[in-house]
Amino acid sequence: MKQARIATAWLGGCSGCHMSFLDMDEWLFELAEIADVVYSPIADIKDFPTDVDATLVEGAVANEDNLELALDIRAKSRLVLSFGDCAVSGNVTAMRNPLGDPQQILERVYVEAPDRDGRIPEAPGIVPPLLPKVLALHKVIRVDAFIPGCPPPADRIQAALEALLEGSLPPNRGEAIRWG
Repeated sequence: MKQARIATAWLGGCSGCHMSFLDMDEWLFELAEIADVVYSPIADIKDFPTDVDATLVEGAVANEDNLELALDIRAKSRLVLSFGDCAVSGNVTAMRNPLGDPQQILERVYVEAPDRDGRIPEAPGIVPPLLPKVLALHKVIRVDAFIPGCPPPADRIQAALEALLEGSLPPNRGEAIRWG
């Protein structure tokens, strides 16, 4: 029997959800017997693979790199789960939204304030261009389920994964479910 292919990803967030994922402790050994974790910041795999059964996405969509990864995840994953409050609602990551245009903020910080170079870092791989607003994951791609919490506790993550692996997601793709 083919093992489930599970992935986790980290967009704009603090990695607390992945720390809770690791807090599943011994159950991670059981998970390894029934599923392959094929992508995760924990495993440091560089390219998102194809044919992923389910991806847990931590963090909000805050910059162009996040947007690109979110679109790639949706295209290559059968199911996508918003993993934690930043992915579910934007949470702390979206606190910059009321401040307005992020380009103006960067100008103030890097150009107007005392800075050694007096310019916004723009080299590729340094600071990905910020989106005008931070967005919850479901505002950018279709999400099949939500695991709320900041971070979600390990038992909630485990319950979601167990239900997922048992096929307990709604058959109608238009119906997202919420654990917790």
